[in-house]
Amino acid sequence: MDSANLKKKVVEFWDGKSCGEAYAAGDFQSRDYYESHSAARYQLENYIAEFARFEEGSGKAVLEIGVGMGADHREWARSGPQLLLGTDITPRAAQHTRRRFDLSGLTARVAVSDAEDLPFRDEVFDLVYSWGVLHHTPDTPKAIREIWRVLKPGGTARVMIYHKFSLTGFLLWLRYGLLSGRFFITLEDLYSRYLESPGTKAYSVREAREMFAPFREVSAQTRLSFGDLLEGAVGQRHRGFLLTLAKKIWPRFLLKIFFRKNGLLLLIEAKK
Repeated sequence: MDSANLKKKVVEFWDGKSCGEAYAAGDFQSRDYYESHSAARYQLENYIAEFARFEEGSGKAVLEIGVGMGADHREWARSGPQLLLGTDITPRAAQHTRRRFDLSGLTARVAVSDAEDLPFRDEVFDLVYSWGVLHHTPDTPKAIREIWRVLKPGGTARVMIYHKFSLTGFLLWLRYGLLSGRFFITLEDLYSRYLESPGTKAYSVREAREMFAPFREVSAQTRLSFGDLLEGAVGQRHRGFLLTLAKKIWPRFLLKIFFRKNGLLLLIEAKK
């Protein structure tokens, strides 16, 4: 599938249901709906605030790429930034974020645009943040070059992309490789076909560092996700008896001790 058609499939997937909608309860036009989503998000993913360090947005120009339902964007707004802009490739996410802000008495400045072609001038932002988004766009390296372009000299990028050598990858191989008789299916194929939107990618630490090579400082660390630990809804595509059984017997305590480096989350902080 060429890049344009793949991108269309990605938009269709996430415009059907934004990431995290499974955790929101009640009337989608109410503030409680969004508060329930935030509560569930930060309970399942308590590492987000530690990585994002929302308070550091105070007085700065901040861009979030991939606003989703707007939970993190609301946290950036609470920090008191000098400028806060958001972008997402799907109208649904932009609508969610605007509605969340409206219900809080705020105005969201969110553009429906492509991470590979950001609609901003060079060197505008002090901080660019993106959580779990750039591995879905067909040309992830191009999106990262766009982050470098819009950052001011000395600015910081905080980006989470998926880690290739993860427990989630192993689970996908068990289900769609071993149990399906496709023993030699690659991790690239597994992530692309079976993890979230079509064409989803995951990277090794080395590959991530290569993509962020234009930055003068890069730190990268892996983290176990709730998907690795079979907690929560485990994405939007997987259901059934085998998953229900696995959730009951999954040795989470041991995995946290012995497989800490095999998390799905690859957390990257880079300075321009």
